[in-house]
Amino acid sequence: MRLRFSKMHGIGNDFVVADATRTPLPDAGQIRRLADRREGVGCDQVLMAVPPADPDCDLGVAIFNADGSRAEQCGNGMRCLAVFARERGLVATDAMRFETPGGCVFAAIESGGTVRVRMGVPRFEPEEIPIVASGRAVSYRLDIGGEEIRFAAVSMGNPHAVVRVSDVAMAPVVRLGAALQSHPFFPAGVNVGFAEPLARDRLRLRVFERGVGETRACGSGACAAVVSGRLSGDLDADARVELPGGVLEVRWGGEGEPVWMAGPAARVFDAEIEL
Repeated sequence: MRLRFSKMHGIGNDFVVADATRTPLPDAGQIRRLADRREGVGCDQVLMAVPPADPDCDLGVAIFNADGSRAEQCGNGMRCLAVFARERGLVATDAMRFETPGGCVFAAIESGGTVRVRMGVPRFEPEEIPIVASGRAVSYRLDIGGEEIRFAAVSMGNPHAVVRVSDVAMAPVVRLGAALQSHPFFPAGVNVGFAEPLARDRLRLRVFERGVGETRACGSGACAAVVSGRLSGDLDADARVELPGGVLEVRWGGEGEPVWMAGPAARVFDAEIEL
């Protein structure tokens, strides 16, 4: 199988993006080879454009983690896919709708290289995230190695836990992220964000992604962090999220409203690989 692809990134969260609208999807082993940073191309996730099942969407997308597992949503990836789809002629306008496993996502390419994405309405009910809890709560608690960890839980089309920290640079991202990701409280796994509020409109964030590990940026994680910050009273509706790879602008109007996220998307190179 020969695959033509673009290597892209959204503030350091990097992707292999390819058109599979007329070809079979790679299998899990081929995905792992693509994502391998020593023997493959190297990326956090692989995005494959596919025909949509929903007639209201312009394009479908299959999202694969670096370990070959599937993901439901990817905010930074949707920005990259928007640029890819427009330049490859898969969509006809700068505004488009993508069908993801986590729901329909609207994306618009704006001037200056910014791509704005409507990520959908956050979900909080335990069965929708999913988490093993008797009811919805602003925060939850788990004992991790004798330490009580408090966190918010929300679905942005994929499951997120958000841990508030006083200094994100010192947060045990890998240790605690891996422990929460594998905890039975999260039956489908979880993306774990470590958020440090800096002001009513600003926070710092690091994210340990399910099936990937710590990444330089996570778009859906940034949205989840702003949502949890709004619910806890730390943030206003508009917030600047500072991640290791760069900055995202996130807006959430409140319960029942969709989350909007804006940031750049960049192509690194185009190439072909024999899988």
